[in-house]
Amino acid sequence: MPRTRPFDDLPGCAMEATVKIIGGKWKGVILFHLLDGTKRFNELQRQMRGIAPRPLTRQLRELEEDGLVERTVYPVVPPRVEYSLTEEARSLEPLLLGLNEWGEQWLSRRGITLPTTGTE
Repeated sequence: MPRTRPFDDLPGCAMEATVKIIGGKWKGVILFHLLDGTKRFNELQRQMRGIAPRPLTRQLRELEEDGLVERTVYPVVPPRVEYSLTEEARSLEPLLLGLNEWGEQWLSRRGITLPTTGTE
Protein backbone atom coordinates (compact mmCIF):
# COMPACT_ATOMS: atom_id res chain seq x y z
CA MET A 1 0.00 0.00 0.00
CA PRO A 2 1.47 3.41 -0.96
CA ARG A 3 2.55 5.74 1.79
CA THR A 4 0.57 8.95 1.90
CA ARG A 5 1.35 12.26 3.52
CA PRO A 6 -1.42 13.18 5.92
CA PHE A 7 -3.72 16.08 5.11
CA ASP A 8 -3.77 18.86 7.69
CA ASP A 9 -7.55 18.70 7.34
CA LEU A 10 -9.72 16.31 5.41
CA PRO A 11 -10.23 17.61 1.88
CA GLY A 12 -13.68 18.97 1.13
CA CYS A 13 -13.85 17.14 -2.20
CA ALA A 14 -11.81 14.90 -4.49
CA MET A 15 -10.62 17.90 -6.54
CA GLU A 16 -9.15 19.47 -3.41
CA ALA A 17 -7.26 16.23 -2.69
CA THR A 18 -5.97 16.13 -6.28
CA VAL A 19 -4.77 19.72 -6.19
CA LYS A 20 -3.05 19.09 -2.85
CA ILE A 21 -1.17 16.12 -4.29
CA ILE A 22 -0.14 17.48 -7.71
CA GLY A 23 -0.61 21.20 -7.15
CA GLY A 24 2.90 22.18 -6.15
CA LYS A 25 4.52 24.73 -8.46
CA TRP A 26 6.71 22.09 -10.14
CA LYS A 27 4.93 18.79 -9.47
CA GLY A 28 2.99 18.65 -12.73
CA VAL A 29 6.12 19.55 -14.67
CA ILE A 30 8.13 16.84 -12.90
CA LEU A 31 5.46 14.25 -13.61
CA PHE A 32 5.23 15.40 -17.25
CA HIS A 33 8.98 15.01 -17.80
CA LEU A 34 8.98 11.58 -16.15
CA LEU A 35 6.38 10.38 -18.67
CA ASP A 36 9.36 9.90 -21.03
CA GLY A 37 10.95 7.44 -18.61
CA THR A 38 13.40 7.24 -15.76
CA LYS A 39 15.58 10.29 -15.17
CA ARG A 40 18.38 11.31 -12.88
CA PHE A 41 18.15 14.43 -10.72
CA ASN A 42 20.42 16.61 -12.89
CA GLU A 43 18.62 15.52 -16.06
CA LEU A 44 15.29 16.63 -14.56
CA GLN A 45 16.77 19.91 -13.39
CA ARG A 46 18.17 20.67 -16.88
CA GLN A 47 14.72 20.12 -18.40
CA MET A 48 13.06 22.44 -15.90
CA ARG A 49 14.31 25.99 -16.30
CA GLY A 50 14.14 28.07 -13.18
CA ILE A 51 14.01 25.40 -10.48
CA ALA A 52 16.73 25.33 -7.85
CA PRO A 53 17.95 22.02 -6.40
CA ARG A 54 16.23 22.45 -3.02
CA PRO A 55 12.65 22.89 -4.33
CA LEU A 56 13.19 20.09 -6.86
CA THR A 57 14.31 17.79 -4.06
CA ARG A 58 11.35 18.81 -1.88
CA GLN A 59 8.78 18.29 -4.64
CA LEU A 60 10.31 14.92 -5.62
CA ARG A 61 10.15 13.79 -1.98
CA GLU A 62 6.50 14.80 -1.68
CA LEU A 63 5.63 13.01 -4.92
CA GLU A 64 7.45 9.94 -3.59
CA GLU A 65 5.57 10.13 -0.27
CA ASP A 66 2.29 10.36 -2.20
CA GLY A 67 3.15 7.23 -4.18
CA LEU A 68 3.56 8.92 -7.56
CA VAL A 69 7.35 8.85 -7.97
CA GLU A 70 9.73 5.99 -7.28
CA ARG A 71 13.27 6.84 -6.19
CA THR A 72 15.95 4.23 -6.83
CA VAL A 73 19.39 4.60 -5.23
CA TYR A 74 22.24 2.54 -6.66
CA PRO A 75 25.09 1.61 -4.27
CA VAL A 76 27.92 3.12 -6.30
CA VAL A 77 30.36 5.94 -5.66
CA PRO A 78 29.28 8.63 -6.28
CA PRO A 79 25.71 7.58 -5.50
CA ARG A 80 23.39 7.28 -8.51
CA VAL A 81 19.75 8.14 -7.93
CA GLU A 82 17.01 7.73 -10.51
CA TYR A 83 13.38 8.82 -10.48
CA SER A 84 10.50 7.19 -12.32
CA LEU A 85 6.72 7.22 -12.27
CA THR A 86 4.78 4.61 -10.35
CA GLU A 87 1.89 2.77 -11.97
CA GLU A 88 -0.47 5.02 -10.04
CA ALA A 89 1.19 8.11 -11.54
CA ARG A 90 0.93 6.61 -15.04
CA SER A 91 -2.85 6.95 -14.68
CA LEU A 92 -2.26 10.74 -14.78
CA GLU A 93 -0.75 10.56 -18.29
CA PRO A 94 -3.91 11.63 -20.21
CA LEU A 95 -4.39 14.55 -17.81
CA LEU A 96 -0.75 15.68 -18.06
CA LEU A 97 -0.72 15.41 -21.85
CA GLY A 98 -4.01 17.30 -22.03
CA LEU A 99 -2.69 20.09 -19.82
CA ASN A 100 0.45 20.32 -21.95
CA GLU A 101 -1.63 20.54 -25.14
CA TRP A 102 -3.85 23.21 -23.59
CA GLY A 103 -0.72 25.18 -22.61
CA GLU A 104 0.68 24.92 -26.14
CA GLN A 105 -2.60 26.24 -27.56
CA TRP A 106 -2.79 29.06 -25.00
CA LEU A 107 0.76 30.16 -25.87
CA SER A 108 0.03 29.89 -29.61
CA ARG A 109 -3.10 32.07 -29.35
CA ARG A 110 -0.91 34.75 -27.80
CA GLY A 111 1.87 34.40 -30.38
CA ILE A 112 4.34 33.12 -27.81
CA THR A 113 6.98 30.72 -29.08
CA LEU A 114 9.12 28.93 -26.55
CA PRO A 115 12.81 28.43 -27.27
CA THR A 116 13.75 24.82 -27.86
CA THR A 117 16.39 23.38 -25.60
CA GLY A 118 16.86 20.05 -27.30
CA THR A 119 15.61 18.24 -24.19
CA GLU A 120 11.89 18.25 -24.94
